[in-house]
Amino acid sequence: MPDTIVQSAPSISCRETWQLMTDLTAGHTVRNFHADIRMGDYLVETDLFPRAALDAYTAWNLELDVSDADRATYFSAHRGGNQGDYRDGMRAKIANVVECLTEFPESKRAVISVVPRSDAHHSDDGAAKCMREIHFHLDGGALDATVLFRSQAAEIFPKNIHFVGALMAEIASRLGGDVRPGTLHYLATVLVSDRS
Repeated sequence: MPDTIVQSAPSISCRETWQLMTDLTAGHTVRNFHADIRMGDYLVETDLFPRAALDAYTAWNLELDVSDADRATYFSAHRGGNQGDYRDGMRAKIANVVECLTEFPESKRAVISVVPRSDAHHSDDGAAKCMREIHFHLDGGALDATVLFRSQAAEIFPKNIHFVGALMAEIASRLGGDVRPGTLHYLATVLVSDRS
């Protein structure tokens, strides 16, 4: 029987979150994992995800240019495959969140949805994205967010948190003033050790 609901209080670093996930999933599946994560430093390097791989994947998912050589070197099914490809339309989605929070700072509609189709079949890896939505809100000078994952492998967390951190940093910088990345409320319906 899988464990249920894990919470960190009050908030922990990205590296501490990765270590917690790694420890919890050693031989176990965890249901309904959640943690509040400080997003000041979102770099978590591992053997699977050295800095260059994290930078390439994050650029790709931010819908920026990535060289063919970097894609050939760093992209693989083991590192997330199609389920971890969040690129489609991301520049427009970022612009929408920035516009929303600029015009309506109290809005509850500053949302990036990653799901490509609402009627995706369970057998379609490309449509079964692990990340589902990110909701952004301003809390004073902090840009906070909530992210929902249908599934998270602890070994893949460094890639996902690097992307979410870079996304929060870009949105915060585009909002201007003293806005900075704050806290991420992280929800994963299923937490496992790896993609096997």
